[in-house]
Amino acid sequence: MKLPAKVKSGLDEKFQKVLATPASFDFYVAIHDFIEHIEFNSSLSKSLSERIKSNRELRISNKYSTLKQIYQGLKDTHINTNVDLGHTRYMVLRELNQIRNKNFSEGNSFWKKRELFRKLATEIYERLSPNLV
Repeated sequence: MKLPAKVKSGLDEKFQKVLATPASFDFYVAIHDFIEHIEFNSSLSKSLSERIKSNRELRISNKYSTLKQIYQGLKDTHINTNVDLGHTRYMVLRELNQIRNKNFSEGNSFWKKRELFRKLATEIYERLSPNLV
């Protein structure tokens, strides 16, 4: 499937930012922007479908869901609500806020897993790459 040049270049740009950004809150913002680009381009998100056998074998859905937690967590930081977000979303929000406030404790699971997140973003990008040609 051939994607428009704008979608391809946008994905490349967002991914390069994930790779180039040092470990900091900006790194999580870069992941958010990468996932947002995929989410807003249905041709990309469809390529990550669980229905595709190779995606199931590579557990792409689980890896993508992990990165989507960061995406959702950063979206949650911008809302002010009294609605129960649920335990998982609340914990993601809490840990991202700690990182934003420069509390880089190794007790923060999102801070500990920062290189794993970079690796997952690379795997997602590589999975999308054959579809970009």
